[in-house]
Amino acid sequence: MPRYFFNTRIGEDLISDPEGEELRNPDRAWQVARAMIRELLKTEGADRSLLNATIEVTDDEGEIVLEFPFAEAILDLSDIPITKH
Repeated sequence: MPRYFFNTRIGEDLISDPEGEELRNPDRAWQVARAMIRELLKTEGADRSLLNATIEVTDDEGEIVLEFPFAEAILDLSDIPITKH
């Protein structure tokens, strides 16, 4: 199974995923990236810098397979409260 790495880009900074995850295909990598973003937004809140961040999913050769903007994942996040009450 191919290994995908979920690197987070916030502005010019890149937070690398050194371990990656073995997944069956890029579609599954998209699902995992979306779930990661949603969970991070739930725990960290909708911080402006996070909303401008992107997960760059790369393969074993370091080629970008997909880029998933955090803001795109929030479009259907009706289960995240607007406030932290």
